[in-house]
Amino acid sequence: MATFRAIRIDKADKGTTAALTQFDEAELMDGDVTVRVEWSTLNYKDGLAVTGKAPVVRRFPMIAGIDFAGTVESSSHPGWRAGDKVICNGWGMGETHLGAYAEKARVKGDWLVRLPEGMSPRDAMAIGTAGYTAMLSVLALEKHGLKPADGPVVVTGAAGGVGSVAIAVLSKLGYHVIASTGRTSEAGYLKDLGAAEVIDRNELSGPAKPLAKERWAAGIDSVGSTTLANVLSMTKYGGAVAACGLAAGMDLPSSVAPFILRGVSLLGIESVMCPVELRKTAWSRLARDLDHGKLAEITQEISLDQVIAAAAKILAGEVRGRIVVKIL
Repeated sequence: MATFRAIRIDKADKGTTAALTQFDEAELMDGDVTVRVEWSTLNYKDGLAVTGKAPVVRRFPMIAGIDFAGTVESSSHPGWRAGDKVICNGWGMGETHLGAYAEKARVKGDWLVRLPEGMSPRDAMAIGTAGYTAMLSVLALEKHGLKPADGPVVVTGAAGGVGSVAIAVLSKLGYHVIASTGRTSEAGYLKDLGAAEVIDRNELSGPAKPLAKERWAAGIDSVGSTTLANVLSMTKYGGAVAACGLAAGMDLPSSVAPFILRGVSLLGIESVMCPVELRKTAWSRLARDLDHGKLAEITQEISLDQVIAAAAKILAGEVRGRIVVKIL
């Protein structure tokens, strides 16, 4: 059987090891669609998996990577045929199912979304799970009833992948965006994306009051912990916050005060097992509502053999915007 290049993660005496190696096609897992992977991306979660900093991987050996875009090579699924351009995000790839940092992947056809017309596979991975999660957050806020006239929207972790795409989308939709970042040197970058204001994350990192001065109508938070608690305490009456990340931790040192005294809603955003119809909506909205010029500005490209080094950088907060990984 043929072999192909892949980043393989193995269990070690202490933690895990990651290496770019040849993987045997015979070892691919069950699935009814085989895809020639052309592009992937590097998300915070990928950084955790590749470095072994968190127990993301739950099966060994594992091919890392939770996103890919590519071309169907073969299919026994009725919805797909050879030559179709597809996107796959989540569904346990890189965790329990062999993932995307490889020249080939075999998955269930029900996991796939068709590449939107006018979007290249590279653009899809410039968006990746981070951008797709940002759009799921926007959709959740819209479902809550949020409109630009309601007031500002705060975006935490603003210079990261989720934050960068969220700012670009929200600003194009007409929202006044407040970007919160620990890298105030990136203020120019964030304003170019569409942020109207940039605040230091220290304003949101201290112990949260049960209720603080109302500052925004809504928020998109990828940080968690005390940052999310502060965002909630500063959200206006009837507002909502979409929580989609845990860069600062899984805890939430808050109180019920924002919920029962201001009617604030906390909207949980889950991207891994998200239903296909919602995925289709998110990707179609990304094709429409994300400025592709801005997407290009926030994207840098690396090769498969640079992923392991880049994984450490994304955890250290040294990555701005999005990274695409050229596989083929």
